[in-house]
Amino acid sequence: MEQKLHTPEGVRDIYNRECETKLTLQKKLSTVLHLYGYHDIQTPTFEYYDVFREEIGSTSTQELYKFFDREGNILALRPDITPSVARAAATLFEAEDFPIRLCYAGNTFINHTSYRGRLKENTQLGAELIGLDSIEADAEMIAMVADGLKKTGLNEFQINLGHVDFIQGLLCGIDFGPDEEEKEAQIKEIRTLINNRNFFGLDEMLDNLNVKENIRRAFSVLPELVGGPEVLDRAFQAAPDLNARLGITRLQNIYRLLKLYKAEDHVTFDLSMTGSYGYYTGIIFRAYTYGTGDAVVRGGRYDHLLEKFGKSTPSIGFAIILDELMSALSRQRISVDPIRRNLIVYTDSTEEQAVSLACSFREKGRNIELVKRSADEGRAKYEEFAKRAGAAAMLYLTDESTVEMVNPETGEVKTVKMKKQDERD
Repeated sequence: MEQKLHTPEGVRDIYNRECETKLTLQKKLSTVLHLYGYHDIQTPTFEYYDVFREEIGSTSTQELYKFFDREGNILALRPDITPSVARAAATLFEAEDFPIRLCYAGNTFINHTSYRGRLKENTQLGAELIGLDSIEADAEMIAMVADGLKKTGLNEFQINLGHVDFIQGLLCGIDFGPDEEEKEAQIKEIRTLINNRNFFGLDEMLDNLNVKENIRRAFSVLPELVGGPEVLDRAFQAAPDLNARLGITRLQNIYRLLKLYKAEDHVTFDLSMTGSYGYYTGIIFRAYTYGTGDAVVRGGRYDHLLEKFGKSTPSIGFAIILDELMSALSRQRISVDPIRRNLIVYTDSTEEQAVSLACSFREKGRNIELVKRSADEGRAKYEEFAKRAGAAAMLYLTDESTVEMVNPETGEVKTVKMKKQDERD
């Protein structure tokens, strides 16, 4: 017997109701992005390795899926769509002076090694606003995230908003010594400790480093710099340098605009955020909700990323991780209500009526699947199939004039007389 093939670790098949739900979510979220004036773009699933190289700040080299083409060029499956959009925008819109609004949906691939059970292939849906460095652009992106999550049915979610210059200012106040390699390792460890909110471990590490007194005080209040707009005043007092203070002022101005969008209720400030990608340069944000251990949205400003591809222009963007969002919606028992198909079950003798019915329903936008049965097969077998397939309804044709309408979920059956063709028209 031939052995059945399964999917590799970290990827899976998505089908039936789950797949319908995912596509419905994509459609709902894309509608919100289009309402804000964003235009669709599709970039390749794999690119030249240089698009995601270490200096770009996307994903570590060890976590990239790399391979070669026939000419020996190194290629990589995209771990993150933003660098691909940046590369495309720098080329396709090289001479454009006005802001460019782009949105996308696609799969990303990260070869995780230490996260058992974590998916290596995820679907991201996001938006990029290229060519505009302003609080208006920042607020627009956050408001769009809030509107998108609400559109999916989520009511309880939180958008954490921070600024990379705050943590960067703290790091600049530490004397790491002359060894650059050791310095990079220590900075990475500090960021990891902050991201994990392991402030006891952070204190222990700082004890072994040469840290200015004002910087040490700022580190000590980091756990408290999370909350509503009131924490920004305290953050301003603790800010280590001018750039950090300007970052806090920008957050205050963004919040003022978010109130105009009526999105402020979902915003929390977190000055301990460090950003998940190295290319972030200004505000950073993540959205969280119940039912998933990871962020459902990641975003931030990346004013120097397009420079890597030949166009110097500021930019900001975000990505919604659809797989995480679906998990949260499922655990919160929030129904997405995808468009479901209906079954028409018929025999040789009712084939003409079945096809006529199907054509009539399809003209009205109803999804119809035709299923032919043997005359001696009973309804129960097809009820079970309709329920497994997640069908909204089953029309079981018993003869040329009678149809039994079945609700697969409840088992309720209603017998009706079938209308003639001219009556249906």
